[in-house]
Amino acid sequence: MKKLTSTAGNIIGDNQNSLSAGKRGPVLMQDYYLIEKLAHQNRERIPERVVHAKGTAAHGKLTITHDITEFSKADLFSYIGKETPVFLRFSTVAGEKGAADAERDVRGFAIKFYTQEGNWDLVGNNTPVFFISDPYKFPDFIHTQKRDPKTNMRWSTGMWDFWSQNPESLHQTTILFSDRGLPTNLRHINGYGSHTYSFINKKNERFWVKFHFKTQQGIETMTNEEAEKVVGKDRESSQRDLYEAILNKDFPRWDMHVQIMTEDQACTHEDNPFDLTKVWSHHDYPLIKVGVLELNRNPENYFNEVEQSAFSPSNTVRGIGLSPDKMLQARAFSYPDAHRYRVGTHYESLPINRPLNEVNTYHMDGAMNYKDIKEVEGVNYEPNTFDGPKEDEAFREPALDMEGKVDRYDKTKNNDYFKQPRALFNLMSASQKEQLFSNIAAAMQGVPQYIIDKQLALYTQVSKEYANGVKGALS
Repeated sequence: MKKLTSTAGNIIGDNQNSLSAGKRGPVLMQDYYLIEKLAHQNRERIPERVVHAKGTAAHGKLTITHDITEFSKADLFSYIGKETPVFLRFSTVAGEKGAADAERDVRGFAIKFYTQEGNWDLVGNNTPVFFISDPYKFPDFIHTQKRDPKTNMRWSTGMWDFWSQNPESLHQTTILFSDRGLPTNLRHINGYGSHTYSFINKKNERFWVKFHFKTQQGIETMTNEEAEKVVGKDRESSQRDLYEAILNKDFPRWDMHVQIMTEDQACTHEDNPFDLTKVWSHHDYPLIKVGVLELNRNPENYFNEVEQSAFSPSNTVRGIGLSPDKMLQARAFSYPDAHRYRVGTHYESLPINRPLNEVNTYHMDGAMNYKDIKEVEGVNYEPNTFDGPKEDEAFREPALDMEGKVDRYDKTKNNDYFKQPRALFNLMSASQKEQLFSNIAAAMQGVPQYIIDKQLALYTQVSKEYANGVKGALS
Protein backbone atom coordinates (compact mmCIF):
# COMPACT_ATOMS: atom_id res chain seq x y z
CA MET A 1 0.00 0.00 0.00
CA LYS A 2 1.28 3.45 -0.86
CA LYS A 3 1.80 5.69 2.16
CA LEU A 4 0.33 9.21 2.32
CA THR A 5 3.03 11.86 2.76
CA SER A 6 3.44 15.60 3.03
CA THR A 7 5.01 17.49 0.14
CA ALA A 8 8.36 17.00 1.90
CA GLY A 9 7.84 13.23 1.95
CA ASN A 10 6.93 12.95 5.64
CA ILE A 11 4.59 9.98 6.18
CA ILE A 12 1.24 11.06 7.63
CA GLY A 13 -0.06 9.06 10.61
CA ASP A 14 -3.61 10.48 10.73
CA ASN A 15 -5.37 12.27 7.87
CA GLN A 16 -8.83 12.27 9.51
CA ASN A 17 -8.44 14.24 12.74
CA SER A 18 -6.83 17.61 13.40
CA LEU A 19 -4.38 17.98 16.28
CA SER A 20 -6.30 19.74 19.08
CA ALA A 21 -5.84 20.87 22.65
CA GLY A 22 -8.20 18.37 24.24
CA LYS A 23 -11.17 16.56 22.75
CA ARG A 24 -13.22 19.76 22.46
CA GLY A 25 -10.36 22.23 22.32
CA PRO A 26 -8.99 24.37 19.47
CA VAL A 27 -6.57 23.09 16.85
CA LEU A 28 -2.86 23.70 17.26
CA MET A 29 -0.58 25.62 14.92
CA GLN A 30 1.89 22.78 15.19
CA ASP A 31 -0.40 20.57 13.08
CA TYR A 32 1.83 21.24 10.08
CA TYR A 33 -0.05 18.94 7.71
CA LEU A 34 -3.34 20.73 8.42
CA ILE A 35 -1.61 24.02 7.60
CA GLU A 36 -0.07 22.48 4.47
CA LYS A 37 -3.44 21.17 3.24
CA LEU A 38 -5.22 24.48 3.80
CA ALA A 39 -2.38 26.54 2.30
CA HIS A 40 -2.27 24.36 -0.82
CA GLN A 41 -6.04 24.53 -1.19
CA ASN A 42 -5.86 28.33 -1.09
CA ARG A 43 -3.42 28.19 -3.97
CA GLU A 44 -5.08 25.50 -6.12
CA ARG A 45 -6.31 28.06 -8.59
CA ILE A 46 -3.95 30.22 -10.58
CA PRO A 47 -5.42 33.34 -12.22
CA GLU A 48 -7.32 32.45 -15.35
CA ARG A 49 -6.09 33.79 -18.66
CA VAL A 50 -7.28 37.31 -19.46
CA VAL A 51 -8.35 36.01 -22.86
CA HIS A 52 -8.69 32.42 -24.09
CA ALA A 53 -9.56 31.36 -20.53
CA LYS A 54 -11.77 28.40 -21.47
CA GLY A 55 -9.72 25.78 -23.23
CA THR A 56 -9.11 22.13 -23.96
CA ALA A 57 -6.07 20.45 -25.44
CA ALA A 58 -4.44 17.28 -26.68
CA HIS A 59 -1.04 15.88 -27.59
CA GLY A 60 -0.11 14.73 -31.07
CA LYS A 61 2.43 15.00 -33.83
CA LEU A 62 3.24 16.84 -37.04
CA THR A 63 4.42 14.59 -39.87
CA ILE A 64 6.18 16.28 -42.80
CA THR A 65 4.84 15.08 -46.16
CA HIS A 66 6.28 17.68 -48.54
CA ASP A 67 9.69 19.31 -48.95
CA ILE A 68 9.79 23.05 -48.09
CA THR A 69 13.50 23.25 -47.25
CA GLU A 70 13.95 25.79 -50.07
CA PHE A 71 12.06 28.22 -47.81
CA SER A 72 13.08 27.25 -44.28
CA LYS A 73 16.03 25.58 -42.55
CA ALA A 74 13.91 24.77 -39.47
CA ASP A 75 14.78 21.32 -38.13
CA LEU A 76 11.17 20.11 -38.05
CA PHE A 77 10.95 20.55 -41.87
CA SER A 78 14.33 18.88 -42.55
CA TYR A 79 13.06 15.78 -44.35
CA ILE A 80 9.88 14.06 -45.53
CA GLY A 81 8.61 11.73 -42.83
CA LYS A 82 10.03 13.81 -39.97
CA GLU A 83 7.74 13.68 -36.92
CA THR A 84 7.61 16.40 -34.25
CA PRO A 85 5.61 16.08 -31.00
CA VAL A 86 2.98 18.79 -30.56
CA PHE A 87 0.54 20.05 -27.94
CA LEU A 88 -2.50 21.89 -29.28
CA ARG A 89 -4.75 24.00 -27.06
CA PHE A 90 -8.15 25.13 -28.36
CA SER A 91 -10.07 27.90 -26.62
CA THR A 92 -12.76 30.50 -26.80
CA VAL A 93 -11.57 34.11 -26.72
CA ALA A 94 -14.13 36.11 -24.78
CA GLY A 95 -15.65 33.63 -22.34
CA GLU A 96 -14.40 33.05 -18.84
CA LYS A 97 -13.12 29.67 -17.66
CA GLY A 98 -16.65 28.45 -16.89
CA ALA A 99 -18.25 29.67 -20.12
CA ALA A 100 -20.11 27.28 -22.37
CA ASP A 101 -18.23 25.83 -25.34
CA ALA A 102 -21.07 26.32 -27.84
CA GLU A 103 -21.03 30.11 -27.86
CA ARG A 104 -20.46 32.39 -30.82
CA ASP A 105 -16.82 33.32 -30.50
CA VAL A 106 -13.44 33.04 -32.16
CA ARG A 107 -11.66 29.77 -31.31
CA GLY A 108 -8.02 29.87 -30.28
CA PHE A 109 -5.72 27.40 -32.07
CA ALA A 110 -2.37 27.44 -30.23
CA ILE A 111 0.28 24.82 -31.06
CA LYS A 112 3.51 24.02 -29.25
CA PHE A 113 5.98 22.15 -31.46
CA TYR A 114 8.66 20.35 -29.41
CA THR A 115 11.49 20.51 -31.96
CA GLN A 116 15.07 19.31 -31.58
CA GLU A 117 16.24 22.94 -31.49
CA GLY A 118 13.76 24.30 -28.97
CA ASN A 119 10.03 24.95 -28.74
CA TRP A 120 8.22 26.72 -31.55
CA ASP A 121 4.85 28.16 -30.56
CA LEU A 122 2.30 29.09 -33.21
CA VAL A 123 -0.42 31.08 -31.46
CA GLY A 124 -3.38 31.47 -33.79
CA ASN A 125 -7.14 31.22 -34.19
CA ASN A 126 -9.70 29.50 -36.38
CA THR A 127 -9.88 32.69 -38.45
CA PRO A 128 -7.19 34.04 -40.80
CA VAL A 129 -7.62 37.65 -39.59
CA PHE A 130 -8.27 39.56 -36.36
CA PHE A 131 -10.37 42.53 -35.20
CA ILE A 132 -7.53 45.08 -35.00
CA SER A 133 -4.06 45.61 -36.43
CA ASP A 134 -2.45 47.86 -33.79
CA PRO A 135 -1.61 46.65 -30.25
CA TYR A 136 -2.47 50.10 -28.89
CA LYS A 137 -6.10 49.07 -29.27
CA PHE A 138 -5.79 45.58 -27.82
CA PRO A 139 -6.55 46.26 -24.12
CA ASP A 140 -9.51 48.45 -25.08
CA PHE A 141 -10.85 45.85 -27.48
CA ILE A 142 -10.59 43.04 -24.93
CA HIS A 143 -12.45 45.17 -22.36
CA THR A 144 -15.38 45.33 -24.79
CA GLN A 145 -15.43 41.52 -25.02
CA LYS A 146 -15.71 41.11 -21.27
CA ARG A 147 -18.35 42.27 -18.81
CA ASP A 148 -19.91 45.68 -18.24
CA PRO A 149 -17.91 47.19 -15.33
CA LYS A 150 -21.14 48.52 -13.84
CA THR A 151 -23.60 45.63 -14.22
CA ASN A 152 -21.06 42.76 -14.55
CA MET A 153 -23.16 41.39 -17.41
CA ARG A 154 -22.12 40.64 -21.00
CA TRP A 155 -21.90 43.89 -22.87
CA SER A 156 -23.24 44.18 -26.41
CA THR A 157 -23.23 47.99 -26.32
CA GLY A 158 -19.51 48.30 -25.62
CA MET A 159 -18.73 45.65 -28.22
CA TRP A 160 -20.64 47.32 -31.04
CA ASP A 161 -19.60 50.80 -29.96
CA PHE A 162 -15.96 49.79 -30.43
CA TRP A 163 -16.52 47.96 -33.71
CA SER A 164 -18.60 50.79 -35.20
CA GLN A 165 -15.64 53.15 -34.76
CA ASN A 166 -13.04 50.73 -36.11
CA PRO A 167 -13.77 49.72 -39.71
CA GLU A 168 -10.68 47.45 -39.65
CA SER A 169 -12.83 45.02 -37.60
CA LEU A 170 -15.31 44.47 -40.47
CA HIS A 171 -13.50 41.47 -41.91
CA GLN A 172 -13.30 39.57 -38.63
CA THR A 173 -16.83 40.43 -37.48
CA THR A 174 -18.23 39.27 -40.83
CA ILE A 175 -16.58 35.90 -40.19
CA LEU A 176 -17.66 35.84 -36.54
CA PHE A 177 -21.34 36.41 -37.33
CA SER A 178 -21.36 34.09 -40.32
CA ASP A 179 -22.07 30.38 -39.96
CA ARG A 180 -18.33 29.86 -39.26
CA GLY A 181 -18.68 31.77 -35.99
CA LEU A 182 -20.40 28.82 -34.28
CA PRO A 183 -18.57 25.55 -34.99
CA THR A 184 -20.16 22.31 -33.79
CA ASN A 185 -16.89 21.24 -32.16
CA LEU A 186 -13.13 21.68 -32.33
CA ARG A 187 -12.39 18.84 -34.74
CA HIS A 188 -14.37 20.56 -37.48
CA ILE A 189 -12.58 23.92 -37.61
CA ASN A 190 -9.58 25.19 -39.52
CA GLY A 191 -6.62 26.75 -37.76
CA TYR A 192 -4.49 29.70 -38.84
CA GLY A 193 -1.31 31.36 -37.67
CA SER A 194 -3.20 34.54 -38.69
CA HIS A 195 -0.09 36.74 -38.39
CA THR A 196 2.61 37.01 -41.01
CA TYR A 197 5.78 35.21 -39.90
CA SER A 198 9.13 34.71 -41.59
CA PHE A 199 11.02 31.73 -42.98
CA ILE A 200 14.80 31.74 -43.40
CA ASN A 201 16.48 29.11 -45.56
CA LYS A 202 20.02 27.68 -45.61
CA LYS A 203 21.11 30.44 -47.98
CA ASN A 204 20.03 32.97 -45.31
CA GLU A 205 17.23 34.20 -47.59
CA ARG A 206 14.07 35.50 -45.90
CA PHE A 207 10.51 34.77 -46.98
CA TRP A 208 7.26 35.97 -45.43
CA VAL A 209 4.83 33.19 -44.54
CA LYS A 210 1.28 32.54 -43.37
CA PHE A 211 0.27 29.21 -41.80
CA HIS A 212 -2.95 27.31 -42.52
CA PHE A 213 -4.30 24.10 -40.97
CA LYS A 214 -7.21 22.66 -42.94
CA THR A 215 -9.36 20.17 -41.07
CA GLN A 216 -9.62 16.73 -42.68
CA GLN A 217 -12.91 16.26 -40.84
CA GLY A 218 -14.61 19.04 -42.80
CA ILE A 219 -16.20 22.26 -41.54
CA GLU A 220 -19.34 21.85 -39.42
CA THR A 221 -21.32 24.71 -37.88
CA MET A 222 -24.47 25.41 -35.88
CA THR A 223 -27.20 28.02 -35.86
CA ASN A 224 -27.89 30.10 -32.75
CA GLU A 225 -30.96 27.99 -32.05
CA GLU A 226 -29.05 24.73 -32.32
CA ALA A 227 -26.32 26.05 -30.05
CA GLU A 228 -28.83 27.08 -27.38
CA LYS A 229 -30.03 23.48 -27.16
CA VAL A 230 -26.47 22.20 -26.89
CA VAL A 231 -25.58 24.67 -24.12
CA GLY A 232 -28.73 23.67 -22.23
CA LYS A 233 -27.53 20.07 -22.14
CA ASP A 234 -23.75 20.30 -22.01
CA ARG A 235 -21.54 23.32 -21.32
CA GLU A 236 -18.42 21.27 -22.17
CA SER A 237 -19.68 20.01 -25.54
CA SER A 238 -16.48 20.73 -27.51
CA GLN A 239 -14.17 19.47 -24.80
CA ARG A 240 -16.18 16.28 -24.47
CA ASP A 241 -16.24 15.71 -28.23
CA LEU A 242 -12.46 16.05 -28.59
CA TYR A 243 -11.69 13.94 -25.52
CA GLU A 244 -14.02 11.12 -26.53
CA ALA A 245 -12.87 11.13 -30.16
CA ILE A 246 -9.26 10.63 -29.09
CA LEU A 247 -10.30 8.09 -26.43
CA ASN A 248 -12.03 6.10 -29.18
CA LYS A 249 -8.94 6.42 -31.44
CA ASP A 250 -10.82 8.60 -33.92
CA PHE A 251 -7.79 10.87 -34.17
CA PRO A 252 -8.53 14.30 -35.70
CA ARG A 253 -6.14 15.54 -38.38
CA TRP A 254 -5.36 18.78 -40.16
CA ASP A 255 -3.40 19.38 -43.37
CA MET A 256 -0.70 21.98 -42.77
CA HIS A 257 -0.10 24.49 -45.58
CA VAL A 258 1.86 27.71 -45.97
CA GLN A 259 1.59 30.76 -48.19
CA ILE A 260 4.93 32.22 -49.22
CA MET A 261 5.74 35.82 -50.21
CA THR A 262 9.21 37.08 -51.12
CA GLU A 263 10.62 40.29 -49.66
CA ASP A 264 10.43 41.90 -53.11
CA GLN A 265 6.78 40.92 -53.48
CA ALA A 266 6.04 42.40 -50.05
CA CYS A 267 7.52 45.74 -51.10
CA THR A 268 5.09 46.05 -54.02
CA HIS A 269 2.02 44.37 -52.46
CA GLU A 270 -1.11 46.51 -52.75
CA ASP A 271 -1.92 46.06 -49.06
CA ASN A 272 0.37 46.00 -46.05
CA PRO A 273 1.26 42.27 -45.98
CA PHE A 274 1.76 42.52 -42.21
CA ASP A 275 -1.77 43.82 -41.52
CA LEU A 276 -3.52 41.28 -39.29
CA THR A 277 -6.97 42.35 -40.52
CA LYS A 278 -6.27 41.22 -44.09
CA VAL A 279 -5.57 37.98 -45.94
CA TRP A 280 -3.29 37.20 -48.86
CA SER A 281 -4.85 36.16 -52.14
CA HIS A 282 -4.75 32.39 -52.63
CA HIS A 283 -4.54 33.00 -56.36
CA ASP A 284 -1.38 35.10 -56.06
CA TYR A 285 0.08 33.15 -53.14
CA PRO A 286 -1.26 29.58 -53.40
CA LEU A 287 -1.28 27.13 -50.51
CA ILE A 288 1.80 24.90 -50.35
CA LYS A 289 1.35 21.57 -48.55
CA VAL A 290 3.71 20.90 -45.65
CA GLY A 291 2.42 17.97 -43.60
CA VAL A 292 -0.30 16.45 -41.45
CA LEU A 293 -1.07 17.41 -37.86
CA GLU A 294 -2.66 14.64 -35.78
CA LEU A 295 -3.99 14.69 -32.22
CA ASN A 296 -3.77 11.24 -30.62
CA ARG A 297 -3.35 11.52 -26.83
CA ASN A 298 -5.46 13.18 -24.16
CA PRO A 299 -3.84 14.98 -21.21
CA GLU A 300 -3.46 12.93 -18.03
CA ASN A 301 -3.93 15.93 -15.73
CA TYR A 302 -5.91 18.93 -16.93
CA PHE A 303 -4.34 21.47 -14.59
CA ASN A 304 -0.75 20.37 -15.11
CA GLU A 305 -0.94 20.14 -18.87
CA VAL A 306 -3.73 22.43 -20.08
CA GLU A 307 -4.05 25.13 -17.42
CA GLN A 308 -0.31 25.55 -16.95
CA SER A 309 0.52 25.31 -20.65
CA ALA A 310 1.94 28.59 -21.88
CA PHE A 311 2.30 29.63 -25.52
CA SER A 312 4.07 32.66 -26.96
CA PRO A 313 4.97 33.77 -30.49
CA SER A 314 8.34 34.79 -29.02
CA ASN A 315 9.21 31.07 -28.99
CA THR A 316 10.78 30.70 -32.42
CA VAL A 317 13.44 28.35 -33.76
CA ARG A 318 16.16 28.63 -36.37
CA GLY A 319 14.49 29.01 -39.77
CA ILE A 320 11.27 30.54 -38.39
CA GLY A 321 10.98 34.12 -37.19
CA LEU A 322 8.71 37.09 -36.65
CA SER A 323 7.76 39.94 -38.99
CA PRO A 324 6.98 43.68 -38.77
CA ASP A 325 3.34 42.78 -37.95
CA LYS A 326 2.61 45.24 -35.14
CA MET A 327 0.25 42.91 -33.31
CA LEU A 328 2.74 40.05 -33.51
CA GLN A 329 5.53 42.25 -32.17
CA ALA A 330 3.42 43.23 -29.15
CA ARG A 331 2.27 39.67 -28.50
CA ALA A 332 5.90 38.54 -28.42
CA PHE A 333 6.18 40.66 -25.26
CA SER A 334 2.73 40.42 -23.70
CA TYR A 335 2.28 36.64 -23.84
CA PRO A 336 5.39 35.61 -21.86
CA ASP A 337 4.79 38.54 -19.51
CA ALA A 338 1.29 37.22 -18.81
CA HIS A 339 2.68 33.73 -18.17
CA ARG A 340 5.26 35.00 -15.68
CA TYR A 341 2.44 36.69 -13.77
CA ARG A 342 -0.16 33.96 -14.09
CA VAL A 343 1.92 30.79 -13.71
CA GLY A 344 5.30 31.89 -12.36
CA THR A 345 8.70 33.26 -13.28
CA HIS A 346 10.13 29.93 -14.47
CA TYR A 347 6.92 28.66 -16.10
CA GLU A 348 8.87 27.14 -18.98
CA SER A 349 10.54 24.70 -16.58
CA LEU A 350 7.21 22.91 -16.13
CA PRO A 351 7.01 19.58 -17.99
CA ILE A 352 4.29 20.73 -20.41
CA ASN A 353 6.32 23.79 -21.44
CA ARG A 354 9.83 22.33 -21.19
CA PRO A 355 11.69 21.90 -24.51
CA LEU A 356 13.22 18.59 -25.57
CA ASN A 357 16.72 19.98 -25.94
CA GLU A 358 19.03 21.10 -23.11
CA VAL A 359 18.30 24.54 -21.63
CA ASN A 360 21.21 26.76 -20.62
CA THR A 361 20.48 30.26 -19.31
CA TYR A 362 21.87 32.72 -16.79
CA HIS A 363 18.45 33.55 -15.34
CA MET A 364 18.60 33.76 -11.57
CA ASP A 365 16.34 32.74 -8.70
CA GLY A 366 12.64 33.66 -8.77
CA ALA A 367 9.52 31.59 -8.18
CA MET A 368 9.53 27.96 -9.41
CA ASN A 369 13.29 27.86 -10.02
CA TYR A 370 13.81 24.18 -9.20
CA LYS A 371 15.65 22.97 -12.28
CA ASP A 372 19.25 21.77 -12.32
CA ILE A 373 21.33 24.46 -14.02
CA LYS A 374 24.18 23.01 -16.06
CA GLU A 375 26.90 25.58 -15.46
CA VAL A 376 30.22 26.00 -13.73
CA GLU A 377 29.63 26.59 -10.04
CA GLY A 378 29.37 30.28 -9.19
CA VAL A 379 29.09 31.50 -12.80
CA ASN A 380 25.85 33.42 -13.32
CA TYR A 381 26.98 35.96 -15.90
CA GLU A 382 28.19 36.15 -19.50
CA PRO A 383 30.71 36.61 -21.00
CA ASN A 384 32.85 34.55 -18.64
CA THR A 385 36.11 32.61 -18.78
CA PHE A 386 34.73 29.47 -17.12
CA ASP A 387 33.38 27.66 -20.19
CA GLY A 388 29.80 28.78 -19.58
CA PRO A 389 27.22 28.61 -22.40
CA LYS A 390 27.77 31.06 -25.25
CA GLU A 391 25.87 32.33 -28.26
CA ASP A 392 26.08 30.62 -31.64
CA GLU A 393 26.30 32.96 -34.64
CA ALA A 394 24.84 30.24 -36.89
CA PHE A 395 21.46 31.04 -35.33
CA ARG A 396 21.52 34.76 -36.18
CA GLU A 397 18.89 35.99 -38.62
CA PRO A 398 19.83 38.03 -41.69
CA ALA A 399 19.44 41.80 -41.46
CA LEU A 400 16.06 43.29 -42.33
CA ASP A 401 16.07 46.60 -44.20
CA MET A 402 13.91 49.23 -42.50
CA GLU A 403 13.43 52.89 -43.36
CA GLY A 404 11.18 55.79 -42.46
CA LYS A 405 10.67 58.34 -39.74
CA VAL A 406 9.66 57.31 -36.24
CA ASP A 407 6.06 58.47 -35.86
CA ARG A 408 2.55 57.34 -34.90
CA TYR A 409 1.12 56.55 -38.32
CA ASP A 410 -2.62 56.68 -38.90
CA LYS A 411 -3.39 53.32 -40.53
CA THR A 412 -6.90 54.37 -41.57
CA LYS A 413 -5.64 56.86 -44.16
CA ASN A 414 -5.69 55.45 -47.70
CA ASN A 415 -6.47 52.00 -46.30
CA ASP A 416 -9.36 50.02 -47.75
CA TYR A 417 -11.00 48.03 -44.95
CA PHE A 418 -14.07 47.25 -47.08
CA LYS A 419 -12.70 45.36 -50.09
CA GLN A 420 -11.89 42.05 -48.38
CA PRO A 421 -15.13 41.90 -46.31
CA ARG A 422 -16.97 42.64 -49.55
CA ALA A 423 -15.22 39.77 -51.31
CA LEU A 424 -16.08 37.45 -48.41
CA PHE A 425 -19.71 38.58 -48.38
CA ASN A 426 -20.04 38.03 -52.13
CA LEU A 427 -18.78 34.44 -51.70
CA MET A 428 -21.65 33.62 -49.33
CA SER A 429 -24.73 31.75 -50.47
CA ALA A 430 -28.17 33.27 -49.96
CA SER A 431 -28.76 31.12 -46.85
CA GLN A 432 -25.36 32.07 -45.41
CA LYS A 433 -26.17 35.75 -45.90
CA GLU A 434 -29.50 35.30 -44.14
CA GLN A 435 -27.70 33.67 -41.20
CA LEU A 436 -25.23 36.54 -41.13
CA PHE A 437 -28.00 39.16 -41.02
CA SER A 438 -29.91 37.26 -38.34
CA ASN A 439 -26.85 36.65 -36.16
CA ILE A 440 -25.79 40.30 -36.26
CA ALA A 441 -29.31 41.49 -35.46
CA ALA A 442 -29.52 39.11 -32.49
CA ALA A 443 -26.18 40.37 -31.16
CA MET A 444 -27.36 43.98 -31.48
CA GLN A 445 -30.35 43.57 -29.18
CA GLY A 446 -30.30 46.32 -26.55
CA VAL A 447 -27.63 48.36 -28.32
CA PRO A 448 -28.46 52.10 -28.64
CA GLN A 449 -29.77 53.07 -32.08
CA TYR A 450 -27.04 55.63 -32.74
CA ILE A 451 -24.38 52.91 -32.41
CA ILE A 452 -26.36 50.59 -34.68
CA ASP A 453 -26.61 53.41 -37.24
CA LYS A 454 -22.82 53.87 -37.20
CA GLN A 455 -22.34 50.16 -37.80
CA LEU A 456 -24.93 50.13 -40.60
CA ALA A 457 -23.02 52.96 -42.25
CA LEU A 458 -19.93 50.75 -42.28
CA TYR A 459 -21.90 47.85 -43.76
CA THR A 460 -23.15 50.18 -46.50
CA GLN A 461 -19.55 50.82 -47.55
CA VAL A 462 -19.04 47.06 -47.79
CA SER A 463 -22.27 46.41 -49.67
CA LYS A 464 -25.74 47.95 -49.75
CA GLU A 465 -27.12 44.41 -49.70
CA TYR A 466 -25.15 43.76 -46.49
CA ALA A 467 -26.49 46.89 -44.77
CA ASN A 468 -30.08 46.40 -45.96
CA GLY A 469 -30.01 42.76 -44.90
CA VAL A 470 -28.97 43.63 -41.34
CA LYS A 471 -31.46 46.51 -41.25
CA GLY A 472 -34.24 44.17 -42.34
CA ALA A 473 -33.31 41.59 -39.70
CA LEU A 474 -33.40 44.31 -37.03
CA SER A 475 -36.89 45.47 -37.95
